[in-house]
Amino acid sequence: MDRIPDLLKYIKLTGERAKLDAKANGTYIVYKTDKGQIVKEYTNGEIEVVQNPGVTHE
Repeated sequence: MDRIPDLLKYIKLTGERAKLDAKANGTYIVYKTDKGQIVKEYTNGEIEVVQNPGVTHE
């Protein structure tokens, strides 16, 4: 059994599930792009770059 394709499949499924959950809850998903940017992707397709990742606002 080749584990890498199986792992890649589960990673893809996890991302798809996150998008479905975001849509159901009216929120967004956060991920890192190939360029190294942290972004928020909203269910309407809008993508917002997070300017200061790791900085919390309290």
